[in-house]
Amino acid sequence: MKINKIREMSSPELEKELGELKTELFKLKFSLATNGLDNPMKIKEVRKDIAKINTVLTERKIAEKEIKA
Repeated sequence: MKINKIREMSSPELEKELGELKTELFKLKFSLATNGLDNPMKIKEVRKDIAKINTVLTERKIAEKEIKA
């Protein structure tokens, strides 16, 4: 997922996407442990997407605090 696409999404949409990605990551790890994956690099991609979303959410929280102060 591209960072520009993530920045265009609203905070509630990002929260929803974050939950879906965490669920997907769990399923991928479980699948890897039980019977292997066709593409183990998918885990790395999902982890990076989670990190990108968390970064954008944190940036927004900091910006809100600066506006209020």
